[in-house]
Amino acid sequence: MNETYTHGHQEPVLRSHRWRTAANSAAYLTGRLEPGMDLLDVGCGPGTITVDLARIVSPGRVVGVDRDAGIVQEAARAASRAGAAGHPEFRVGDVYHLDHPDRSFDVVHAHQVLQHLADPVAALREMRRVLRPGGLLAVRDSDYGGFLWNPGDPRLDRWRDIYHQVCARNGADSDAGRRLPGWVGAAGFDRLEVTSSNWTFADPESRSWWGGLWADRTLTSSFAQQAMDYGITTRGELEVISAGWREWSEADDALFVVLSVEVLARA
Repeated sequence: MNETYTHGHQEPVLRSHRWRTAANSAAYLTGRLEPGMDLLDVGCGPGTITVDLARIVSPGRVVGVDRDAGIVQEAARAASRAGAAGHPEFRVGDVYHLDHPDRSFDVVHAHQVLQHLADPVAALREMRRVLRPGGLLAVRDSDYGGFLWNPGDPRLDRWRDIYHQVCARNGADSDAGRRLPGWVGAAGFDRLEVTSSNWTFADPESRSWWGGLWADRTLTSSFAQQAMDYGITTRGELEVISAGWREWSEADDALFVVLSVEVLARA
């Protein structure tokens, strides 16, 4: 399926993706993993979470797939440089047509993937196909409508409004977190365990990192270009919003909470 990825793979986007680890993004799953499990990481990006999961399930087989060939190459190089335990494989792949036989994996993991898809239920059915009987699905997606921050700023309100509009134009759902249990159930999974967790940016260092990250992404990412191409905003307005991010990060009482919903389910 030909879909538009809202974020893109520009440097400020990858700056956030490379920050992700199993500890800060997959803690709901790690306690269920055991050595020797075979695991598929769908939408692996630069592979930082994949490498952590491979360490836990080693000597089990771990495969990370992403549709972008450049990011797959980066993940493979990074894993090789790190001497990653379990020697995870990285491949170009399509979430709707996974290049694996039925019943190939004990675990299928997808972090922040379903929110970008036009048909998340179809993708989940494909993940179910490659799971062994009783295998474990682990999916986690954020919910932009549930983000909260302080101090309030109309420029950040406008950022979220633009983001919602761009995702809708792309056929995606930026409030995927709240839809996740329904999608998983519709794909034929049962025994769902639903939890939630947050990334919280409240100390000066993390606020500076998060605010600077989005200040840059607001101007230099596929999201920014799409927002302008779709006629939703202008370069001038994005510059104002970018400045708003930097000013937010410098406030003494600044806080930003990223809400994510997590689902574990059995095939």
